Formats: sequence, structure tokens, C-alpha cells
Amino acid sequence: MQKKYFAHISEDGKREQTVFEHLKGTAELAAGFAEPFGAKELGYLAGMAHDIGKYTDGFQRRLAGGPKVDHATAGAWECQKLGQFHAAFGVAGHHGGLPDGGGRGDAEASTLMGRFQKAQSGRLDSYEEFQKEVTLKKVCWPSFCETKDRGSFYTLTQAFFIRMLYSCLVDADFLDTACFMRGEEQTALKEAKQEKERLATLEERLKEYCANWFPPKTELNQLRCEILEACLTGGRKKEPGLFTLTVPTGGGKTVASLAFALRHAKTYGKRRIVYVIPYTSIIEQTAEVFRGILGEENVLEHHSGILYELGEEASEENIQKARATENWDMPVIVTTAVQFFESLYGNRPSACRKLHNLTESVIIFDEAQMLPIPYLKPCVHAIAELIAHYGVSAVLCTATQPALTSLFQTYLPDKKARELCPAGCRTDSLFRRVTFQKIGKQSWAEMGERLNQQEQVLCIVNSRKNADTLFRYLQGEGSFHLSTLMYPEHRRRILKEIRERLKEGKTCKVVATSLIEAGVDVDFPAVYREEAGLDSILQAAGRCNREGKRPAKESIVTIFQAETAPPPMFRISIGAAKIAMELYEDLAEEGAIQAYFRELLELKGEEEQDKKGILKGFERGTFPFKSTAEQFHLIETDAKTLYIPRGEGKKLVERLSYGERSKKLFRELGQYSVSVYPQHLKALCEAGDVMPLDQEIMVLTNLNLYTEKTGLSLEADFGKALFV
Repeated sequence: MQKKYFAHISEDGKREQTVFEHLKGTAELAAGFAEPFGAKELGYLAGMAHDIGKYTDGFQRRLAGGPKVDHATAGAWECQKLGQFHAAFGVAGHHGGLPDGGGRGDAEASTLMGRFQKAQSGRLDSYEEFQKEVTLKKVCWPSFCETKDRGSFYTLTQAFFIRMLYSCLVDADFLDTACFMRGEEQTALKEAKQEKERLATLEERLKEYCANWFPPKTELNQLRCEILEACLTGGRKKEPGLFTLTVPTGGGKTVASLAFALRHAKTYGKRRIVYVIPYTSIIEQTAEVFRGILGEENVLEHHSGILYELGEEASEENIQKARATENWDMPVIVTTAVQFFESLYGNRPSACRKLHNLTESVIIFDEAQMLPIPYLKPCVHAIAELIAHYGVSAVLCTATQPALTSLFQTYLPDKKARELCPAGCRTDSLFRRVTFQKIGKQSWAEMGERLNQQEQVLCIVNSRKNADTLFRYLQGEGSFHLSTLMYPEHRRRILKEIRERLKEGKTCKVVATSLIEAGVDVDFPAVYREEAGLDSILQAAGRCNREGKRPAKESIVTIFQAETAPPPMFRISIGAAKIAMELYEDLAEEGAIQAYFRELLELKGEEEQDKKGILKGFERGTFPFKSTAEQFHLIETDAKTLYIPRGEGKKLVERLSYGERSKKLFRELGQYSVSVYPQHLKALCEAGDVMPLDQEIMVLTNLNLYTEKTGLSLEADFGKALFV
């Protein structure tokens, strides 16, 4: 009688899943996931090969509590012997993560070549028993992965394909295992076939939401409706590919982009809509709008500030969303640029499971100008690959469209970007809500005097230190400070009070860092902005006369030069802005914005657009997946987290001090934390103002250093309000 080899045993020990059953289930899922991008057979091969290393006595002992064994190298080696290196990478990394390719001389098993050396030298447990149940055959890979005269682009495309195939495998592996453990029938492929039908029905909900827009009652609403209609028409008539949606502030960009995505998905059979946004503050607002339009059950909000529970008391909806955060298996996803791009360049199964679900989707990149220049080429390349080979339609959506045309022409030469917003709407004078003026260099005392002369005014500066300095010059009731030296829950309370005072016409003078520029819905009659990049200046202008209730001539955005030198990170963008301002009187004109971004990229230099050499590593053909994942961090900071035990934060810190550690606790504590640079944290520690609970967890003990007005007191450095 043939010996049975098992892959899993249920937690209660009453059920067993054979290796063959698991391979078959995983292979069928992986094949289904890979089919939309032409890799069905390769997905099936990877699924059948991934756990053949479990056909060993060593792994069977592992199931009974024995030592860990390497069960992944066997399948990778068998794939390699068939010449299927795409599958070999995924199989080798289906638990530990995609490895670096390495070289022929690698002796360690940390690289793919090292694993092959291990298999070749006979250092694996005998797994030949798999041949009695499993036959692995050489298959074809998609035509776009065939060797062509494309030089380095060939290896970049190959590397991206390996990640997508890997995503199919690890998601299939997880789902098949989870279904067995829960004793459930595998339904993922059935549900995948229903995705397009489910998404197509959501357009009716949008129609209901917009029904009272028509007929438009004001000139501004007339323009908004024209933009909406243009997006609906574009969604039906324009073939899938690359789009831009350049809508001025107040033009209804959020709903218009959703309208395009829903109509386009319905017309061309797309499976889901993904919104990629740089700020968590915008995500929360956008997700709330979408839930109101499409229904709570159709929208997944996925970022570091939200956690869906899986406990016994969790609702079915919460359980569904918790699982969906792992593989984005929902109609509409709203997520961060960090989550999106770091997953695309990640190597761990947890990060990569979702990637195959980007296939045949509509992806909206909101505030596209915020893509960080040091990672611009890798980000544009990833978008280009998704469009070229994975059935994606991508929309660069912003009021200040960056000059990315040349980069997309490099990585996506066959598809030109098409604008969705009518030219007349983009330039209509109704969207000109402010007038810009420059007043040159000002001392902080002079700026304080200017602000004190006004009843309602916002001043945005480039650093936390400048915000603290200028705030001290404000006088009287209704003066506010906003910066990242205040924990998020504190800032939220202050913003609520600011909005109430603005609405009621009370005195409201605010000094803030750039955290207020994007996604914060406030409307001031006057705004001052310290010299910065033109994109930042225009974002600041979006906080002035936001509702368009005042004449543009009376709504002044004043640009000034501070008495202190700008932080180094601002200097090049300030230089590019000055060049654009010399050429154009109207800073909001498209020509000014394009000129600014061209100058910015030129001043930064081409090398700066891939500062870490992310693409170069793959162009050399070494496939450094693990090394790239370790280097690719969209937000570069060495800041440390300091927890503030105030309000509800006090109870949360107490739980930490008692030894509790959980994702949920740290998510909640994030609302009571401040980012502090190492030198500041060191000074606080040396003064005895901070208590370390361990090497990574720091708590403020001297609460006299934190005030309701300005937050944490220290010799602050600059910081932007970007969140993971």
C-alpha cells in the first residue's frame, strides 16, 4: 500500500489534507489567478510544484512537532530543471519571500542560485516520492516575457512578471490552506468570476447619488456636471490605457474619477477599482464618500491607521474586510501610495498576495504630483507594466498634473496619456478662486504683525520649528498651531475647533506646517505660504476661498520668504518654483505647472529619479528581489515614535507598560504618538523626560513638555505629514 504524505493537519487533529490534495487545490487557484495575464499553465505548474518537498519523512515528522525542514527548494529545483525560472523564484520564496537571484558561486541557500547549489549537491531530503502522484511539465510563458531585442526592458518586464506569478501562488497557497483549516469549501474562483458583475451594478448607485445634480442650478455646478459627463463618456468611449484627469480644486474630482472608473469597468470588463492616495487624511475622507455612494460592503479602506478585527465577536463584514486587506478581494480599494508601491516592490508573501488582484482593474492615482522623485522611475515603470501587460487602466488624477510624459514614453512607448477633463473646464475663470501676490523676505515679527491684523487667516511654513516660532507672535483668542509635534487625535480636535470658528465667523488665526495642504477641508479668506515648490503653493491656495463664496480678487494667497533659510529638502523645489513664477503670472495655469515640474526634474537630475538604483539592479539581470524590498521605502525617515500618555492615550500606554503587545494596540496608540528625530529623542532620554519600555517603545514621562497649544516642546526639525 502506498504511503500517504500529508501537507496539513487541522488544529483539532481530526482532519488531514494530503500533499497531493493541497498541491491540486493550490494549482487550480493559482492557474485561475494567473489566467487573466496569460500565465494559466505556469500558475498551475507553480502550484503543483510548490510543496513537493513535503513528500519527505522529515516534513512528516515536522507535522508531529519535529524540527523545521526546507520544503521549498525541492519544487524550485524541479522547476529550474524544466527551464521554468519564473516559477522557480516563486516556489523558492512561497514562505520566506522572493530571494535574490544570486550568482553561480553562491554556497548559501539565501539566494535562488544558492538553493540550486544545495539541491545539486544532494543536501535535500529525498523527495522522489512525489513522482508517484505528480507530473511536472514544461509550459509556455506569456509572449511578452519572450526574449526580444528590448535590452534592459526585457529583464524589467521579466522581474515584474515573476512578482505577479508569485502573488498568484502565495495567495492560492494561503487560501487553500485556510479553507482546509476552517473546514470550508474553496470558492475563490467562483467569487472571482462574479467580480465583474458585482462591480458593474455599482454604477446605478452612483447615478442615484448624482441625480439631484441635474439640472445644475449654478454656473459652478454646470462646470462640475460637464466634467462628470466627460468622465462618463470617456469611460465608455476611450480604450483602456493611460489617462490624466486634471481637475481644478472644487471641480468634483473625486466623484468624477469614480464615475469614469465605474463606467470604464462596466464597458471593458474590469474587475475592481483601486484608489491610490498619498495621505491618510485624504483616504479617510475619500473612503467615507465612496461608502456613502456605493455602500459600506463594497469599499475597503486599507492603510496603517485602520484595523479590522477577526475575533469571536467580530461582525461578518469586519471578518470579510480583514481578509480582504490581505489580497484586496473587494470591488473598491482605497489605499496609500506607500502600501501600493511598497507591495509592488516587496518580496514577502504578506505584501505580495494582493498583486494579482490588480490585474484588469482601474487604478486612480490621486494627487499624482506627490510621487516622490527619488522613486519616480520605479513608480512610473510599475504603472507602465500594469497597463502594458495586466489589463490595467490607470488615471493620474490631480489639480497640478506633473510632467511625467517623457517617463511614460520611455516605459510605455505604445500608449499615450489621454486627458479626460475638457480643456474649457480646466481653464474656466470660475475655478480661479484666488489671487497670488509675492511680498519678498519677511521677519517672523513682521509676519506675526500681518497675521494679527486679520480676523481669519492661515499661514503655512516649511518646518515645525518655524511654526513654533511664528505662533509665539500671534495674539488674542482664536490662535491655533498645527504640526506633527501634535499627536493625530490632538490635531483632529484642533481642526474641528478651527472649522467651527471659520463657519461661525469667529476670529481664527492658524499657523501650520504642510500637513494642512492636502486633504484638509478648511476655507480661509486669506492664506500666507512660505516659499516652497509650486505644487505646495497651489495646494495651500486650495485652502483659500475653497467654497468660492468670495471674489478671487479679495481672496489673496501671499507668498513670502522667511528670515531663516529653508530646509535642504525644499531648496531645489523652491528654485524650480521661482523659475516658473518668472515665466508665468498666473501660477495656476497649466503651462506654469508643467514648467515647474520640468525644471524640478531637470534640477534634481535623472539619477535622482531612481536614487536607490532600484531598476538598475534588475536591468543587470540578477533579479535582486530581497535586496530591493529592503531598500524600497517610499517615505525615507529615521524618525522614532514617541507615545504621549494624554487622554485615552494614557490608558493605552498603561496597557503597554503591563506588557501587552498587539497590532490593534499599536494602531490605537498611533493616534497618540509623535515622530521625533534621533538627536531629539536622545536629548529627551538624557534629561529623564522619556521612559523606554524596551529598545523600540518610548513614552513621554515629563508631560510638562506637551502643551495643548503647540504639542511637544523640543528643538524641532522639519517634517511633512506623509503617512504609511
